[in-house]
Amino acid sequence: MDRMIYTAFSGMESAMTRQRVTASNLANAQTTGFRAETFTVDPRALVGPSLEARAVSRGGVYGADMRAGTTIRTGQPLDIAINGAALITLQAADGEEVYSRRGDLSVSASGLLQNGDGLPVMGEAGPITVPAGRSLSIGADGSVFAADPALPEAPPETVGQIKLASAEGSGIAKDLDGFLRVIGGGILPADAEATITAGALESSNVDTTEVLVDMIEVQRGFERRAKLFSTASEIDQAGSRLMSLRG
Repeated sequence: MDRMIYTAFSGMESAMTRQRVTASNLANAQTTGFRAETFTVDPRALVGPSLEARAVSRGGVYGADMRAGTTIRTGQPLDIAINGAALITLQAADGEEVYSRRGDLSVSASGLLQNGDGLPVMGEAGPITVPAGRSLSIGADGSVFAADPALPEAPPETVGQIKLASAEGSGIAKDLDGFLRVIGGGILPADAEATITAGALESSNVDTTEVLVDMIEVQRGFERRAKLFSTASEIDQAGSRLMSLRG
């Protein structure tokens, strides 16, 4: 009997984790460049000394759906959408490189180029800083140009180039803050062939209809597993009654 209860409990735990993932995806359906989290269930069998196998399930977030979202034109010079599979390199709070597709860029009060999450955008030699009072534009290769409005005839100055990283051949996963990192540590190499589209943003790749259906399915699965507890209790009580009659 305990095997059925243990199996049902592990299934309920996985269902709760899947529900959290589904809720997170739904909450970020309108977040620029968001990559839907993917949930995986790993079935396992536990075998003890008495050879009584217990089937359990272990679920968790093991990756992200890397399909591209829809590109939306905004006309804003610091909005960028990545063409292809490259990633924008950012500097996390711990100083390490993290990666994202969110391209709604702006300039902080200290002159750092940052994305919509407030993380500095990385260039070849570290975070990109721009001079105050300049008009900025971004080239197709990620180069950042700064023009002086007081000198309209002067060519714009290149102040950095956004590191567009390639994840091909590397294992990446989302961290707790929702950014992509290299599994086991390390950094991704720059993709020299990567290009961007300026004046545009990539939308989230979350399919809201699919997520809502998934949420209903998860809830029903949780309820089915919960019923196993009452079923196990009824079977146990019936067995106890039979044993008392035999006595």
